[in-house]
Amino acid sequence: MSFRVLTAEFQHETNTFSVRKTGYDAFTVEGVMFGDDAIRARGEANTEIAGFLDISRKYGWAIEHVLSTGAEPAGPVTRDAFDRIGGAIVKAAAARKGQLDGILLGLHGAMVTDFSPDGEGELLERLRAVVGPDLPIAVTLDPHANVTAKMCELADILISFKTYPHIDMREIAHHAGELLHKTMAGEIRPKTLLARRPMLEEANAGRTDIGPMVEWIARARAYEETAGALAVSINGAFPNADIPEVGPTVLVTYDGDPARHQSFAESIADEIWDNRFNVLNTFYTVMQAAEIAHDYRGDRPLIIADYADNPGAGGYGDATALLGALLQVGIGDACFGPIVDPETAKQLHSATVGDTVQLRLGGKTDPRFGGDPLEVTGKLLVISDGKLIGDGEQLGGLEFSFGPTAVVQIDGIAVLVVTEPSQMRDLQQFGAFGIDPARHRVVGLKSMQHFRAAFEPIAGKVIVCDSGALCTMDYSRMPYRNVARPIFPLDRDMTL
Repeated sequence: MSFRVLTAEFQHETNTFSVRKTGYDAFTVEGVMFGDDAIRARGEANTEIAGFLDISRKYGWAIEHVLSTGAEPAGPVTRDAFDRIGGAIVKAAAARKGQLDGILLGLHGAMVTDFSPDGEGELLERLRAVVGPDLPIAVTLDPHANVTAKMCELADILISFKTYPHIDMREIAHHAGELLHKTMAGEIRPKTLLARRPMLEEANAGRTDIGPMVEWIARARAYEETAGALAVSINGAFPNADIPEVGPTVLVTYDGDPARHQSFAESIADEIWDNRFNVLNTFYTVMQAAEIAHDYRGDRPLIIADYADNPGAGGYGDATALLGALLQVGIGDACFGPIVDPETAKQLHSATVGDTVQLRLGGKTDPRFGGDPLEVTGKLLVISDGKLIGDGEQLGGLEFSFGPTAVVQIDGIAVLVVTEPSQMRDLQQFGAFGIDPARHRVVGLKSMQHFRAAFEPIAGKVIVCDSGALCTMDYSRMPYRNVARPIFPLDRDMTL
């Protein structure tokens, strides 16, 4: 029997503290791609739709792919954007009511809209309203999802990536597809349960390269081999969302009696709570990081990651504190990027390569978070449309654009100035603009953890700093109003 399956990818990680709302135009930056256009662009890469297509070919499904889109993390998704994108998915499902055997979605799990704290729950609710309660729905999630009770109620299958940096998108899509196939065939009747602890996030943001998450993921994989356990997902959560159901969760998608599976989920959740003070990163100040860079004498680059100004978590990408500190101590043979500054990128595009330029660089969105604009003089090295094709584990084979882009040499530092925000997670994000990070003594970049997949292999040493930008680890600076209290670490002395 050939099953007919509706698929879509609709992803956003929402930083509710950002002043930049996420409208429809934000999704068009990376593209709102429909049907075959989406498949051509993403169907052979490390993406969810590629994994869905693999399973469809294996079992002979008839795939109806609606769309693929995602916007860079920022403020709440506007009603207009949600209604246009989510509405297209719901409309497609409604048009095929009674003809579908299942729905398979690549979502994020931390979308907040300007009318709902639970974007994914809202989408699933709208879908259920048109397809009814019985049609199987499977969903893949990012492990920074803030999973809600509504999501578990309305989706039969929820499975998160098991890596951070995320490099298993296609693999997890396979897992979700296999379970959906068994469900459509009547072999299983899955449900998903969750366990939660009152924390903004897991102590190490869910990183899976070191620390206790390594063991927890191994136990999750082992548990998936036991009777009735179909999938286990451990979500580190996304703390920059001021919503009632923020925080780390453990999910088990199961078949049969839930009692044993709930017990397993609670046991991992207990360990997440017990490890809440076990922070593995050392978060240097920008001056401490600059002094380390000044004294660094390694054979391979020192990588300095500005954790707090990560555009991949909704940071503005225009914080200047780290770059300013590196310039202050006279760092040479260095590169830095990105500084997200559309105004300066436009100014540089009106100049000529080789010109000496006077710049008021960065710090324009909200200087309270990451520093004021820098008044600097530099030499223009490169101007570009910002387009590239990635070659790493995350962006490999995918088209990407920073928008109008320039490279300017400021003292000893080659600075990448871009229009569109994005964290650094592929060497081509430097290389496409004439910067080879492996040939520099110091590399400053904006990212929390994803950079490690591409940049750790070339690094002599990696350090992380907190520049005081919007994604600072000092949560006391953020005006939380909607999270359930008490919650760790806002209420550090709380007990369960």
